[in-house]
Amino acid sequence: MLQHLSLARIDLRGDALPTGPALRDLLPRADFDVAAALEKVRPIAEAVRHRGDAALIDFAETFDGVRLESVRVPAEALNDALERLDPAVRAALEESIRRARIVHREQRRDSHTTQVVPGGTVTERWVPVERVGLYAPGGRSVYPSSVIMNVVPAQEAGVGSVALASPAQADFGGLPHPTILAACALLGVDEVYAAGGATAVAMFAYGTESCPPAAMVTGPGNIWVAAAKRYFTGLIGIDSEAGPTEIAVLADETADPVHVAADLISQAEHDPLAAAVLVTDSVELADAVEKELDPQVEAARHSEDRIRPALAGRQSAIVLVDGIDEGLRVVNAYGAEHLEIQTADAAAVAERVVNAGAIFLGPWAPVSLGDYAAGSNHVLPTGGCACHSSGLSVQSFLRGIHVVDYTKDALAEVAHHVVTLAEAEDLPAHGAAIKARFGWKVPASK
Repeated sequence: MLQHLSLARIDLRGDALPTGPALRDLLPRADFDVAAALEKVRPIAEAVRHRGDAALIDFAETFDGVRLESVRVPAEALNDALERLDPAVRAALEESIRRARIVHREQRRDSHTTQVVPGGTVTERWVPVERVGLYAPGGRSVYPSSVIMNVVPAQEAGVGSVALASPAQADFGGLPHPTILAACALLGVDEVYAAGGATAVAMFAYGTESCPPAAMVTGPGNIWVAAAKRYFTGLIGIDSEAGPTEIAVLADETADPVHVAADLISQAEHDPLAAAVLVTDSVELADAVEKELDPQVEAARHSEDRIRPALAGRQSAIVLVDGIDEGLRVVNAYGAEHLEIQTADAAAVAERVVNAGAIFLGPWAPVSLGDYAAGSNHVLPTGGCACHSSGLSVQSFLRGIHVVDYTKDALAEVAHHVVTLAEAEDLPAHGAAIKARFGWKVPASK
């Protein structure tokens, strides 16, 4: 008989609810030490830098158990994967792509010119990154949805060169999973590489014989992907150092415990380090959710290797609070990747959330919908980074460039202020650059 599954409980009722960092320190988090992984990433990165494709082939044999002839996936493999794709899966992917395009197309910013003074304007131009490398994981599960979530915003931003990497799979002759390849074909991405983890990030950062370097790398992955992103920050742009997935549910007595349990399990299914957190002011709901966990977990496919370890881990818990106001303090301190609001008047409660990657309102908008077909993006900040970072979007792939255009008269009007500020900062040459344009006397250098 399976052991009863219970989530840890953190009781923050009464005077037990602190503020600021003290509250964050009480909340559950997975151990995810990116800094410790950096030293193991360094030799991988340097091998790719100096040996290019040969290093990628060697690492695929070491990490993925397959000897590649070529890192780049041939075009016929993409076409074949699409032809062999289950029609129902193809229809679902096509609908996911359609909805994602609807949402992300609306995010595209247009250039805008502001007249500061007569004859003086500043234009902000939005220019896409020239080339991006996108990563789709291929470890415990296959993620064609991550292909969509990365490719669609890059394409809608107008990125000219899009490449994608996913780990080589021994079961498929060294190619990435065929559903990944089929998703690439549906999206019109024909530059695909069989490379995984830190090796894929290094390939995009440095470039190899077969893969030109990219300006930016995005996409979720394991700790090695996160560490490689940190290693290359400065050389390339990144979206985030994504950690294990997490769900927080803020719920009151109106929530359905069957739904809440199912949603907690849905994220625990990803990984033994996945976080599932219920924040509630109802002990009755907490008890009912725990009662629901056992039969639902027992019926789940990945119960023993992923779900049970995730729910029993230090990163998962039920947090008891006095009321929804206190619950909001907790979820804002936690900054969940995915936050469900299952309370009375969920929309009004959600308006008071300031830290979350994405918010899901009420009983009919579970996180699973956002993972696949809401139209939103599922590449979201984790580990509390929602307090300063956003999910992947069209804006992730755009750069704002200011274009300053002033006439002589417009410059003359403000010249004395510029000179004054330059001298106040002890940068007289800055002021001299203004004076030279109007024949003002510039003191000789001492």
